[in-house]
Formats: sequence, structure tokens, C-alpha cells
Amino acid sequence: MNDRKPSQPPEAVLDHVGPHADLIVPLANGEPVALLDALEEHHERLQHVRIHQMHALHERPYIRGECGDHLRHVSYFLSPATREAYWNGTCDLVPANFSEMPRTLRDATRCSMVLAAASPPDAHGYFTLGTNADYVAPLIGHVPFFLEVTPHMPRTFGLNQIHVSQVAGWCETDRRLLEVPPVEPSDKDEAIAEIVADFVPDGATLQVGIGGVPNALLSRLKDHRHLGIHTELISDGIVELVERGVVTGTCKRTRPNKVVATFCLGTQRLYDWLDDNGAVEMLPVDLVNDPRRIAREDDFISINATTEVDLYGQCASETVAGRYWSSSGGQADFARGAMYSANGRAFIVLHSTTRAGRSRIRTHLTPGSVVTTLKNTVDHVVTEHGIARLRGRTLAERARALIEIAAPEHREELEREAFESGILPRSRPAPAPSGGRAERPAAPTG
Repeated sequence: MNDRKPSQPPEAVLDHVGPHADLIVPLANGEPVALLDALEEHHERLQHVRIHQMHALHERPYIRGECGDHLRHVSYFLSPATREAYWNGTCDLVPANFSEMPRTLRDATRCSMVLAAASPPDAHGYFTLGTNADYVAPLIGHVPFFLEVTPHMPRTFGLNQIHVSQVAGWCETDRRLLEVPPVEPSDKDEAIAEIVADFVPDGATLQVGIGGVPNALLSRLKDHRHLGIHTELISDGIVELVERGVVTGTCKRTRPNKVVATFCLGTQRLYDWLDDNGAVEMLPVDLVNDPRRIAREDDFISINATTEVDLYGQCASETVAGRYWSSSGGQADFARGAMYSANGRAFIVLHSTTRAGRSRIRTHLTPGSVVTTLKNTVDHVVTEHGIARLRGRTLAERARALIEIAAPEHREELEREAFESGILPRSRPAPAPSGGRAERPAAPTG
């Protein structure tokens, strides 16, 4: 196979990049570091080339604008590597739901070439995109690929394989994957996880992310049975549940008996577990995050974090203090999918206050904040003080339920502001069940 198309030095990619090219790069560890190094080093040979990527892991000179008009970064989800650059105007940000990324790239860019990290080719000439499928797997067979192969990339299954005949070229490196250790849950994270865990029935299909609350939740599900995983991100916490036999996927409809995701990020333990593991399938994001596909699963449970919720139930999950911090990601995809799932439930979780003590539940969102998940879609909001059930309730009932799970020191002010703004009527009707922690059902009732 190598005689037909041998590996090349990373600089060979430059021969395939024309003027005004739109280069597509996977997120996280799908990023081909050596290929991007080559583009930066020889950026003066490039003419108005753009690199499109969600969630870059590595801060780079070209992201900071040091390559001028030759090479510019277009982000679809800010990270520590791109956040300050966006604030400084040296990279761009495109808002998009994660599920819509493949179509957005096809419609709004030239899709000139995909540059991606990959596992080594097998005896049949197939590479895999390893930890990723995301928005680049749907482009296989339609867009040229230039791959960066590393022996540290796990070989995975699903719809992320690409044959040597489908690549424009490939290079080899010995780069190790970037590790992200699990976040140690705080007391607030544990309190939130305890509440949410009560609503997870045996046989449920889960979407969980990465962070303190997901880690605390997964650790509380060790005695559950027949859970399924259909999530955009696999992190370390899922490994133990699979190994203990808690996650079997027997009740799932999309790829039953399989753990389904569109990318993975964690420690070396996770990457070693993924390697040649037929129980895991990496599928394109326009399949994994499609709300219509998610809705086919009974008892679908979605857990996502936000930074701020107003008393109408609007969730601002991509701005902090009115300033862009990330982007939409897949939160709305899974919230809507869970909404249409039989007995499905979606949970938006957040600490009740910021580190500075400011309430994250607010009468109105901070000026400059943008809504990620609409009030009509939000199902449950959970803080360390309880759970507020919002769907199907009046605006006044929503406001009261949210005030009840705010930090105690902020509740009086929130109630006063709610009356002043007309969210709460002056004449108070008989109270409906608040949905607070003491009143939550022992098990989901639909």
C-alpha cells in the first residue's frame, strides 16, 4: 500500500493549498499539529487561506494574527487557544449548532481540503480519524484529505474510516495526544449530580459532557442497569460504567449495544481503551446530534451546563458577563432531541452563583449575553439548591421555581425585581408545585 502512496514530509501539504482555500480541521485531538506547523512556517506562500475549526487545543501564531492575510483562523467554538484572539479581532467566530456544522461548511466555504490527524493505515489501506468523526467524517469521499498519522492515535470504529485512495497525501509524526484530566467535582457539583441522578431510570440513554457535574453524575450511576450512551463527547467517566457492565446499550435504537459519540477527549487511559474497541462507534455529528435521531431513543437524558438563566428560562451558555466565551455547540441539539423523546428529560445545570458571589439566576440576562437554549425548549434547570421544572408552566410559575433554586441570599432581590418588571403579578394566585428539590418525583413519570 505504501508503494502506491507513501508518506511525505508535512511540507508536502503546501502543494495542495491554492489561493483563497478553505481548509477544514477537526476539533480537539483531531488537529494535525505538524501540518499546521508547516502552513505557519511557510505562510508567505499562501494567499488568503482560511482554516475552519471548532475548539482548537493549541494556541498558535496564526490564530493571534501573526501570519497576516496569508492565513486566518475561523472558529466555530471558542477555546482557551482562540478566545483572546477573537476578543482582539485576529480570528473570526461563526455561530452554529454542532449538528449543522457539516452543512454549514458545505454551504458557506469552498471545502478545499480537510487536514486531520489519523491512526496508521491497516493492512487494507484504511486510516481512521481516531478520537474524531465530528464534522469532517461526512466529507470523506467528497473533499480531498491530507492526513497526519501518529501511532498514538487510537484505531476506532464507526463511520470515520478513510482509504488511502481517498487521500491527497499523508505524513507521519510521533506526536502524542493532548490529555485532559477529569475535573474533580466540587461540593456544588456533587449536590447537582445527586438531584439529576434521581431522574435517570434503568435503560435510559445518556448524553453527558465533560466537567465536574458530568463526572459526579457518572460516578452515581454505578448501580444502574442497561444504560446507553449517545453523546457528542466521550470522556473518562464513561469508561468505568462500560467496564462495570452498567452501560450495555441494549435499549438503544440507534446502534444498539454500541457506545456512540462524535469525538473523545480525556486521558491516556481513555485513548488506550478506545484503541481497537469494537464497542465504541465514532459517527458524524450530523447523525449523532440530529434532534430527530435523538428523539427516537426512549428515556433520553440530556445534561448540559449554562452560565446564566433568566427568570423566563432563557439560557445563555456561550457568553460570560456579556462577553463571548465559547459558542452554541450541541446544547440546543440535545435539548430539543430530549424534548421529543418518549419520557425524555433535559437538564440545564449551573452553580447558583459565580465565584464572586453574583447570582447566575437573573431577572434579565446580562447585557451582551446571547441565548443558546430557548425558553420554550428548556425543560429542567438544576442548581445545588434544587430543581426547577419549566416546560408547560406559566412565566410566573417559571420565575417562582427559578427563584426557589437561586442562592438564598439573592432570592429576595430576585423576587422584588420580578414584581417590578411584571414577570410576577402583584396579585398572587394559588401556588403551583414549585418543582423544587423536596418535591421532585422519586422516578421519572413522563
